[in-house]
Formats: sequence, structure tokens, C-alpha cells
Amino acid sequence: MGIFKRIKTIAKADINGLLDGLEDPIAMLNEYSREMEQQIAKAESALSRQIFVENKQAALILDTKCLMEKRTRQAKLALEQGEEQLAKLAVQEKLNQENQLKVYEQQYETVKGQTQILKDKLLELQETYNELQHKKILLASRANVAKSIKQIQKTTVSFQTDTILRGVTRAEERILLMEAEVQAGSQFANPLIQHEATYRNYVNEEELNRELEKLKTEKVSLV
Repeated sequence: MGIFKRIKTIAKADINGLLDGLEDPIAMLNEYSREMEQQIAKAESALSRQIFVENKQAALILDTKCLMEKRTRQAKLALEQGEEQLAKLAVQEKLNQENQLKVYEQQYETVKGQTQILKDKLLELQETYNELQHKKILLASRANVAKSIKQIQKTTVSFQTDTILRGVTRAEERILLMEAEVQAGSQFANPLIQHEATYRNYVNEEELNRELEKLKTEKVSLV
């Protein structure tokens, strides 16, 4: 693309609000798509006119052939009726139409060739346009991914490593404090119950001696 063509394209993209920064690739692809759509529309219009000319030329050839057949019948009828002069005029007209038919047929072949060229050009434009649309979808996806990754990288870089580490340390200290509070609560949640258990486990010496003497007495009685 020439420099002037490129400037023109960028200007169009800017007017249509599709230019981001100096040169947005998706905006450029959209502009190329619009230009191709315009070319396709022009080619379709030209092809329609060309087909009209071709059909008109074909109709002219058909009319000429019909006129030649008519003049042939008139010449035969004139000869049958003995009107040789009329037959001569009919034959002359028939020959004139025959020469004109050759010109029409040559023109028709030329028109048909031009029609085929336009058809091929239109088909080429449509194939290129479809290919461009497919590429535009893929490139748009790649551009979105690249923008997302760039934004993520930008966000990541904006955080300071020291700040993150300090935050992690504070979170860890907070968790340790919470765990210590849970452990302290388990040990001192019900001191009365612990005191009662200690009291139940305590037996004084006097009570122990009485129980032993009692057992000795019971043993002697049994003997």
C-alpha cells in the first residue's frame, strides 16, 4: 500500500471512530472490509448492467434471425405469385440482415467475454472478502488476548513485591494469633470442672489408713 493510500485509509478509520492510538489493527481491518464491500457492490452493479447488455444483444440476434426467416418466406411467396421484383427486394433485405447478424454475433461474443471477466472478478472479490472476514475474526481474538495479557502484566508490575510480602506476613501473624486464642480458650474455658476433677483425685492419709484397717479386720474375720 502506498503512503498516500495508507494515509487515506487511516483518515477514514479515524472518521469512523475505529482508530485507537496511532493505528488500531482491528480498525484497519474493518476499514479494509468496508472498502472491499464497496468494491463488491460496484462489481455487482457493473455485472448487472453487463448482463442486461448481453441479454439485449441476444434478443437483437434472435430478432434478426426471425426477420431473415420472414424475408425468406416473403421472397418465396413473391416468386410463387410471379412478383419477381418483390422477391428481389425481400432477398436483398434478407442478405442485409444476414450481414448484420454476423456483426451482432461478433458483438455478442465480445459482450459474453466481458461478462465472464466481471463474473470472475466478482467471485475473486467475494473469496478475498470471505478470507478477510475469517482472518479478522482470528486477529481480533489474538488482539483481545494480547490486550488482556498486557493489562494483567501492567497490573502485576504495579504491585510492589515488598508490599505483598509484608501483607503475607501480617496475614500469617493474624492466623497464629487466632490459633493461640483458640488454644487458650480450650485450657481455661471451665476452671471449676478442672478443680472438681483435682478434688476427686485427692485422698487424705487418715482416710487411707482407716480403709486399710477395715480390710485387715475383714480378713481376720474370714480366717
